[in-house]
Amino acid sequence: MTTVVLVAGIALMTVLVNLPFGHLRKKTRKFSFKWFLYIHLPIPLIFLARISAHLDFRYVPVFVLAAVAGQVLGARI
Repeated sequence: MTTVVLVAGIALMTVLVNLPFGHLRKKTRKFSFKWFLYIHLPIPLIFLARISAHLDFRYVPVFVLAAVAGQVLGARI
């Protein structure tokens, strides 16, 4: 597979994984433990996907933007 397809696939997975966490985060008090947890729980999954695809650090900003987009979209659902 090409790198572009891998990055796009992991970015899409990142958005989809963060949707429910964004929805849950919206319902909690800002800066509470649960709020912090809902933001950070998906990170290991995204990290493992990036490492297993053998993508290097230069793609991390793409995945950060995808995670933020998933959190924001999930909060609006």
